[in-house]
Amino acid sequence: MKIVSSLLLIPLLLSNFALAQQSLTNAVSSFANGSGMEHASVSVAIYDLDSKSMVASHNENITLPTASTAKMFSTATALEILGPDYRAKTRLYIDGYVEDGKLIGNVWIRGGGDPSLGSKYFNSEGHELDFMLPWIDSLKAKGITSISGGIIGDGSEFGYEGAPDGWNWVDMGNYYGAGPSGLTIYDNLVRYTFSSGSTPGVIVKVKSIEPEVPGLIYHNYVESSHRSGDNAYLYGGPYAFDRFGTGTIPVNQSAFLVKGSLPDPELQCAYELTELLESRGIEVSEEPQGCRSMEILSTETDYSKRILLATHEGERLDAIVKETNHRSVNLFAEHMLNLIGYMETGDGSTASGIRVFDKHWNAKINTSGLHLNDGSGLSRSNAISAQHFVSFLISMNTSDQKDAFRTSLPVAGESGTMRYVCRNTAGHGRIAAKSGSMTRIRSYAGYVDTKSGKNYAFAIIVNNFNGSSSSLKTQFQTLMNAMAAQ
Repeated sequence: MKIVSSLLLIPLLLSNFALAQQSLTNAVSSFANGSGMEHASVSVAIYDLDSKSMVASHNENITLPTASTAKMFSTATALEILGPDYRAKTRLYIDGYVEDGKLIGNVWIRGGGDPSLGSKYFNSEGHELDFMLPWIDSLKAKGITSISGGIIGDGSEFGYEGAPDGWNWVDMGNYYGAGPSGLTIYDNLVRYTFSSGSTPGVIVKVKSIEPEVPGLIYHNYVESSHRSGDNAYLYGGPYAFDRFGTGTIPVNQSAFLVKGSLPDPELQCAYELTELLESRGIEVSEEPQGCRSMEILSTETDYSKRILLATHEGERLDAIVKETNHRSVNLFAEHMLNLIGYMETGDGSTASGIRVFDKHWNAKINTSGLHLNDGSGLSRSNAISAQHFVSFLISMNTSDQKDAFRTSLPVAGESGTMRYVCRNTAGHGRIAAKSGSMTRIRSYAGYVDTKSGKNYAFAIIVNNFNGSSSSLKTQFQTLMNAMAAQ
């Protein structure tokens, strides 16, 4: 009887699978042919992880720029290659010798690509520089009360490209366009605080610029407006200290914050340690410097001839990965790509990281047509299909780092950038996914645990939608809720 019962169940299960497949096929078709999609490029793939079959798809092999969903690739690769407990190291060295309390030489800060150094995501306000306090103690332990030379910041391990290929000029001066550095500090951000009066169309006042950036020249063209929200933009390329702001902030603001990118992180780190040393009674004779301005490359820096005084270990990689995907931090994602290149080859450039990425995934999935030019998705030169994402998600579902990766993804209706997606609807709590959004680009990719117990991997990418962002978001949620309702 048990055998017969089991046999009788097979047609029923097949029937249910066919119904689910038909339902999602219709949902995908409705999405791809919906209002505003007439001129859009759309790529969709929904894969059943249990039955190992594609449930529904549309142009799944078309490659498109996808914005921040690309962060899943860089973070997952870092987890697999470096491991969740990896901690990047920043080291303090001295050269020369100590005589009567004076260091006849320089202090070197050797970066190791730690994105958590002084980060607001891991340090409470006012404690961003606490990592430097043991460094000062190590200098005092050597009997050093003054330094004849200066503090030199060395971020050369990642090179000095400043920004990955394909980043736009309009992005690089803003907080989300802060490029990676071998010696990052403060999330490579500068905070501009403005005040505006009650009259629109008037240049607003600059109340403060923090941190203090030596050599920064800021030109202010930001105006007051009746328009709500932050519509101000900051311009300036990597290592350029001439910056200017345009756009608008709302009227009647007493302290409106706009975040921009830090021009030279390694120099800023050297400056901060110089200021802190002098505040603690250790005189530094020369001005802080960075290896880039001194034209010193990592291959020309022989630390074996210097004395290592202290080592700071950054946050665990899995903690950084979670912040990266939950908050969509571009800088952290770029560091993941640089770090895998640095640790695998000794070359921490973006190009090196991409080569390591390609080699790693070429051995696991079909990467034909996949082109990644950065770690964050800010590059419009990226080309990824829904099929690429699904193949990647299938691989990560059996990875040793499956749990760390899955935990890093925001949950619909509950956390991170997915907090307000599918809230109080079928997808609430059932979708763990990364979102991506740039001008004329929107995407989602991740996992779905359906109401009936199915497990899906999915990706949805849309470029050049002709309509409002709120309308497109509604259409995305309709399709994602259809998946979750299965």
